[in-house]
Amino acid sequence: MEISKQQAGDVVEVRVKGRLDAYWADHLTRGLEEVIRDGADRIRLNMADVSYMSSVGIRVLLKFHKQLQRLNGSFVVSNPSDAVKTVLALAGLESLLAAAAPTAASAAERPRARMLERDTAAFEVFDVTAAGGVRCHVVGSPEPLSGARFEARHCHRRAFPESTFGVGLGAFGGDFTDCRARFGEFVVAAGAAAYLPTDGTNVPDYVVSAGALVPELNMLYGLVCEGSFAWLTRFEAKGGGRALTLADLADAALDIAASDTAGVVLVGESAGLMGAALRRSPALEAVAAAPFTHPQVREWLSFTPERAFPRSVALVVGVVTRADRPELTPLLRPLGTAPWPAGHFHAAAFSYRPLQKGRINLRPTVAALFEAETLQGVLHLLNDDRAIVGTGQSEFVRGACWIAPVTDVALERD
Repeated sequence: MEISKQQAGDVVEVRVKGRLDAYWADHLTRGLEEVIRDGADRIRLNMADVSYMSSVGIRVLLKFHKQLQRLNGSFVVSNPSDAVKTVLALAGLESLLAAAAPTAASAAERPRARMLERDTAAFEVFDVTAAGGVRCHVVGSPEPLSGARFEARHCHRRAFPESTFGVGLGAFGGDFTDCRARFGEFVVAAGAAAYLPTDGTNVPDYVVSAGALVPELNMLYGLVCEGSFAWLTRFEAKGGGRALTLADLADAALDIAASDTAGVVLVGESAGLMGAALRRSPALEAVAAAPFTHPQVREWLSFTPERAFPRSVALVVGVVTRADRPELTPLLRPLGTAPWPAGHFHAAAFSYRPLQKGRINLRPTVAALFEAETLQGVLHLLNDDRAIVGTGQSEFVRGACWIAPVTDVALERD
C-alpha cells in the first residue's frame, strides 16, 4: 500500500493506493496516527486508488471517524473507488463516511481568543474566569528528606476536590503507619490523583473522584493550590521537529498571568520528560547519607538518563515564579539554565491520545486520560544541567495549559 499526504487549507488529504485488507490495515492505521500526531484534526481520505477493502478496513475508517469526532474535527472519505463505494453501501456507511466534511465554525461561533507569538511557539489564549486565582498552601517541609527523617508528626492528611491541584511527596492509605513504606511523588489536578509507590512495585497508582469519592493523600510535604483558573492557553511549537521546554512554557504562563507567581496545570504531547523519582520511602528509618550523598543517591533516587516517555501525553502540575518568595524557596528549583523562572513541577505520563483543539475543559480532559489511557509513570521534573552529558529539560510539542495567578501563600507546618 502507498500512502501520501498533502495540506489543503485546514484539511490534510491522505491518498491511499492498493488493497485495504487485514495485512495493510495496520500500515494505514500507523499512517493516520502519524498525521494526527502532527496536529491534524481534519482529514480527508482519498480512496480513488483502493482496489479492495475488507471489514478490517471498515473498522479502521470507523475508528478514526469516531476519534476525530471526539476532537471536534472530521474524518471523511473522498473519491471512493467503485470497490470502496460498494462495501460502504452494503455496510450502510456510505452517508456517514463519504459525506462532505462539515464546514469550519464561523468566526462568530468560535470562542474568542487572543494570540501570543514567540520565536519558538504560538499561544492561543482564552479567558476562563475573570476573578481567577489560587491560594497556594506550602504543606510541611522538605527539610527531613535529608537523612530520611520523616515521622508521623510530619504527616498531613489532605483531601483534593476538583477545585484544588498540587504536587509533593505522599501516599494513598489509612495513616502514616500504613503509608510508611510507600511515600513517593504525587500529582493531583481536576479531581484525579496519581503517585508512584516506593515499596518496590514501581507501578503508579491513582484515584479519580466519582460521586462522593474524593482523592485523599497522606502528605509529607508539598504545594497545594485552591481556587480557579483565569486563563487557558493552547500552545504549539513552531518549526519542524522543534519542541518547547518547560521553562519556555513557564515563562509564557507568567506573561499571560501578568504575575510573578502562578499555578499551572498542563496537558500536552511530550517530546520527552526529564526528572527523578524516589526508589525508597524517606519515612522508614533515618539514614544519615540518604538520599543525596554519592554513591547512596543511586539507591534512593531514580534519574532519567535521557528524556523519558516521548510521544506520550503528560499531565504536568506545579507552581512557577520569577520572584524571590522565601515561603516557597525551599521547594523551588531553576527550570532552565537561568535562575528564573524557578518552580516545582511533577508529571504523570500516559499513553498517547490526541487532544481536542480549541477551548477545552480541564476536568473531562484529565478524566479521559485516567479512564482511557495507561498511566506509565510519575516524575518530579528537573533540569539536567550537567556539563557535556546533561540532557536539559522536559519538552513538549503542543497542548493545553491552565493558568492561575497565585494571590496568596499560606504556610502549614508540622
